[in-house]
Order: sequence, then C-alpha cells, then structure tokens
Amino acid sequence: MSTALRLTADEYDQMIAKGAFDGIPRKIELIRGELREMNPASPVHEDYIDYLNRWSTDATTSRDCVVRVQSSIDLLDSRPEPDLTWLRPGRYAARRPQASDVLLLIEVAHSSLPSDMGEKAELYAEFNVAEYWVIDVASRCIHVFADAVNHAYQDRGQLTVGQTLSPRCRPDAVLVLADLFSET
Repeated sequence: MSTALRLTADEYDQMIAKGAFDGIPRKIELIRGELREMNPASPVHEDYIDYLNRWSTDATTSRDCVVRVQSSIDLLDSRPEPDLTWLRPGRYAARRPQASDVLLLIEVAHSSLPSDMGEKAELYAEFNVAEYWVIDVASRCIHVFADAVNHAYQDRGQLTVGQTLSPRCRPDAVLVLADLFSET
C-alpha cells in the first residue's frame, strides 16, 4: 500500500534551496502540503498577466504597494504563486510575504477556473487574504472575493465587460474591463 507524501513548508523550502526542482520542466506549487503541477502559461494567459501588471504599476507607486508577478506567498503548508499580487510596501528578501501582507491577489483563469474558484478561493479565505480576483478569460468577467470570515469570503461578486473595478486598497485605481478583455 502506498500513500501520498506530504511535505511541510520547511521541507519544500529546503528542497528549493538544494536545487531539487532544478531542471524539471514543470511548474509546481505547494498547496496544503502537496506538490501541484500547474499548466504552462499560454500566450493568452501571459497577455492578461502582462496587461494586469502594466495596469498595476501605472495605478500605484512604491509607497502604495509592491506589485509581484507569479511569486510565492507563505500560507503555512502552502506556497501558492498567484499570477499577480499587491503587497504592503517593503522588501521581502528575508521572508516570503504572508496573507497579512497581501492587499490584492489576482489569478488569471484560462485553464484553471475550477481550482482558482474552489480550492484557491478557500485557501485564501482561510488565511484572510483581503481581496481576491479571478479573471475568467473564457467568460470575460472578473469574480471578486472579499471580507473573509470563518474561512469563507462573505462578499462575492462578478463584473463583466462594460463595468469597472477598483481594489479596496486603492479605490482610485480603476480597471476598465472592456479594455482588459479587448483582443487588440
């Protein structure tokens, strides 16, 4: 009989430090103690990340937040690598950012919608990530999650083309969904 090997976050970090994943042509992240393989990014996925990164850096300054792309955060036994994260201002060389450092977390769901809307939303709510957006490429909408209470987001919404959206941490940073979802 065999069982799945569960890793602690420290074991995962030690494996990274020792180069255990060097040369592996797969993208992985640690979720609830399990290594999860992630689909390689498609050109569409990369384009949305590029757009959101440009919007984020245009809409903020270094005094407002640190904008990171596909970098890990520390959630005890998980090391997710969100597509885009707005963090409290500061440097993060000595430690990974924790949920309390996250102002806004964005996942682009081109092929990962069930995971992003299910397991990841639950994980982020459990750790009280302040605000979480899922960019649903296929449906051309954004699912917005906020106000985590008892491991669940209380405020959930969906915005579509024709609407605008601003993060709660920066209400003057307006994302125009028609521009985000335009194909030019």
